[in-house]
Amino acid sequence: MSTTISKTGVRELATVTPGRPASDGDGVRMTRIIGTPELNMLDPFLLLDAFGSDQPQDYIGGFPSHPHRGFETVTYLLAGRMRHKDNAGNEGVIEPGGVQWMTAGRGIVHSEMPEQENGLLMGFQLWGNLPARAKMTAPAYQEYPPAGVPLEQRENGTQVRVVAGITSAGTVGAVNNDWVTPTYLDVTLPAGLAFEQPVGTGDNAFLYVIEGALTVGAAPQPLAQGMLGILGPGDRVRVSAAEDARFLLVSAQPLNEPVARGGPFVMNTREEIIQAFDDYRNNRF
Repeated sequence: MSTTISKTGVRELATVTPGRPASDGDGVRMTRIIGTPELNMLDPFLLLDAFGSDQPQDYIGGFPSHPHRGFETVTYLLAGRMRHKDNAGNEGVIEPGGVQWMTAGRGIVHSEMPEQENGLLMGFQLWGNLPARAKMTAPAYQEYPPAGVPLEQRENGTQVRVVAGITSAGTVGAVNNDWVTPTYLDVTLPAGLAFEQPVGTGDNAFLYVIEGALTVGAAPQPLAQGMLGILGPGDRVRVSAAEDARFLLVSAQPLNEPVARGGPFVMNTREEIIQAFDDYRNNRF
């Protein structure tokens, strides 16, 4: 989906999807929300996986070493710990409330393994596309512990963890990204309250309900727990909570470029995908 939005007003729900059960890595169970037959992509977002289980067999295999090229991965944890390593010698642990925004660029080989043998592991991985001019840039990380991700606490009890973007109250997120100027907010909204956030009129935007339920838009429509809602045209998002709720609000500028996919590689042409596989096989990452 790559239609450019150019209308002011409150955004209404355009499409709702629960995603599909999926398995990735070494048998990790998850729900794939973007990257399905129902929602192939929401430009520039290529994939969104939600994982959450307290059963070790659902996640203990993790994601052994695998390559990426041509896009970015955003790992955001709500519970548990995940250790990552790559072929450039980088290593670290993502903790609850922490984020890793990885630019794969021209190529990286990394692993993401649970740093626990039991307990709840819960979070999200989002893939964001890179523009053609940046696909072969040097790999890079923006990684922040929980204390490094700004937490905006409002007088009415609303809390906003600002991974990227700027809130209506002026809190600036941890991550800098000039490719698509994203907003990535984790909002906790007490029952009976409303939340409003400006977004770019050209952005594609979605909501994902982690807990509770929302009503969305000026002509309110319900959005239940575990559902992703794609938002229509407008320059601001308005939601309210009849019960305590927690949700993600994510938006970014669409690239409106051709997309060629080949497993862990996302480029603009099929020839570039073939080259990526050849480079990986010949240890040029």
